[in-house]
Amino acid sequence: MQIVDILLLVVSVLLISIIILQRSNEDASQAFTGRKSELFANKKERGLDVWISRVIAFLSVSFFILAILAAFFVERI
Repeated sequence: MQIVDILLLVVSVLLISIIILQRSNEDASQAFTGRKSELFANKKERGLDVWISRVIAFLSVSFFILAILAAFFVERI
């Protein structure tokens, strides 16, 4: 494994972990009952939510860049 592959694996595990930690504002039952959803309401993030959003954005961009780099460094047979 090359260093790019290891970094891609670490970033992907971190990204999954942070997304799982993210708090949901919606009740899952509302998606199936058809009640009015506040999913796209204009709500301001506060405190830990802002920090988690920024970390997710950084890890997402890092994952995308590392995936492109890994595709270029793959050994072609």
